[in-house]
Amino acid sequence: MADSLRTGLSGLLAFQRAIATTAHNISNANTEGYSRQRVGLTARPTTSMGFGFIGHGVQVNSVERIQDQFTQVRLQQTSSEQARTSTYYSMISRIDSLIADDNASLSPVMENFFNAVQDLNNNPASAASRNAMLNAAKNLAGRFNTLQGQFDDLQGEVNSRVGASVNEINSLASNIAKLNNEIVSAQGQANGNPPNDLLDQRGQLLNELSQLTSITTLPQDNGAVNVFIGNGLNLVVGNQAQTLSTVQDPSQPEKKQVALQTINGTQLVNDKLTGGSLGGLMDFQREALDPAINELGRIAAVMADSFNQQHQQGVDLNGDMGGNFFSVPQPTVSSRSFNTGTGAVTATFTDVTAISASDYQLGFDGSNYTLTRLSDNTQVSGGLPLAMDGLEINITGAPAAGDSFTIRPTAKAARAFSVDLTDASKIAMASPLRSEAPVSNLGTASVTPPQILDTSNPDFSDTVEIRFNSPANTYDVVNVTDGSTLASGVAFTDGGDIDVQGWRVQVNGTPQAGDVFRVEASTGSTADNSNGQLLAGVQNLSLVGGTTKLQESYASLVGQVGSQTRQAEINSKSMDGLLTQAREARENVSGVNLDEEAINLTRYQQAYQAAAQVITTANSMFDTLLNAVRR
Repeated sequence: MADSLRTGLSGLLAFQRAIATTAHNISNANTEGYSRQRVGLTARPTTSMGFGFIGHGVQVNSVERIQDQFTQVRLQQTSSEQARTSTYYSMISRIDSLIADDNASLSPVMENFFNAVQDLNNNPASAASRNAMLNAAKNLAGRFNTLQGQFDDLQGEVNSRVGASVNEINSLASNIAKLNNEIVSAQGQANGNPPNDLLDQRGQLLNELSQLTSITTLPQDNGAVNVFIGNGLNLVVGNQAQTLSTVQDPSQPEKKQVALQTINGTQLVNDKLTGGSLGGLMDFQREALDPAINELGRIAAVMADSFNQQHQQGVDLNGDMGGNFFSVPQPTVSSRSFNTGTGAVTATFTDVTAISASDYQLGFDGSNYTLTRLSDNTQVSGGLPLAMDGLEINITGAPAAGDSFTIRPTAKAARAFSVDLTDASKIAMASPLRSEAPVSNLGTASVTPPQILDTSNPDFSDTVEIRFNSPANTYDVVNVTDGSTLASGVAFTDGGDIDVQGWRVQVNGTPQAGDVFRVEASTGSTADNSNGQLLAGVQNLSLVGGTTKLQESYASLVGQVGSQTRQAEINSKSMDGLLTQAREARENVSGVNLDEEAINLTRYQQAYQAAAQVITTANSMFDTLLNAVRR
């Protein structure tokens, strides 16, 4: 009877625990990261009775956590990549909306400005038209400043989100380390049996961490797990967690860098972080935000310098030579925070049409300097000054070996773009020189308006005549003001450049012997728009990179960002689908199926009732035996 009682009791206890585990599964059906559990049952040892073996019931040998490690790793990796692509897309789409919006973009205000220049060409003496052009210029400067302000706001948001992500990573790492400690302790107390719920909690924290940055895990024999982020950076080792922090970028103070606190000090790790929302922010900053800022700044610098150069070749209503119309933003230079020397780098534009939309780094090895274009790592080396892409780099003071400097030619140009001119009468629409052909000329040739090359030439404003000889295939150049002959017997080329005393003209057509073309100072002509036409023509010159017009360059920026945004959208949607599949795969393995649990509950309940019936039967048999003995 005792054997029957023990056998029935073993079933009662086993199915009671199976029911408890099933109830635990049902209760956690909606718990994030929970893995369903299953009770492992085995038969208790049997006893030989000579005629065979009699069993002694059932026992619980384990409570198994149902999980597939490969499915879990896939979920973590997919979560990381989905968070990266989603973050990248959400950020770059804001740049796309900003620069492509007609109400916020640069194109319409630049078009309005050049239209105002052309309107002033129609009536160069009109005060109203001059003020309209000045106001259009201020609107253009305001749009450059506004776009740069929006980019600066995005940079500030990146900094804030990086800081928040770092704080969250630190919190998760600390909690994972604590759970490692608890798991090791619990597993030791349970003779090596895993604490399933603690493992689920740690797994959920790892999933959350993977959404912030890419992770790699390395399980340990004692139940702990070591966690590495990015390209192999230790974050959690056993029950110890490293701490991340944000520090000011040593070369670009407006940016935040991620640093890892180690026993050897602070290590910058931006270039080692990949995946997750943090990786998406880094990718956005490097691949979209910085290039957009630099390209907008390049357009601003080229626009300001090119327009100024032409404006300086004209004459205003007061008869004075034109000055700067716009302020010309200069390159910015920053020293790396770890520099030990006293060197101070200066960077100046030598040809704005040749500048690129890249940042540069100047390094010093103790004897030579190396200037690197960071967009493609092209380098020039040697002594200073160094020249590259329309930049000239020089240095004062005494740099030390290993010192480094970051040069950003256009990063702040759109912010600094402004209108220098405040008096509309100082708009230099007239040319300081004019060309004319007497009506007595016999040929069909004509002379172009003078193109100003060098107003500093001491004889710039002298009256000069181009006199054709007989036959008219040569000409002489005579300075009428002082009577000197500047050139004689020059072979005539139809449309060829004739450069004299800081100006240039072309004679087109067929001249006759004795024909004369005169170039002289343009004085007292308020209706002259010779320079104004050239100012309007700046719009159609291939100035950006020497190949692209100003508005075409902005359109190219819009197109490039639009293409990046579209690709980012495709990538984001693709990863959304893959993440859904990874979650479903994990749920198929580890998720709680309420229908299945309901069946198990019924099955275990029936088994429990049957075991109880065995105990009742054994008790009845025992009572019967006692009654028989009493007789």
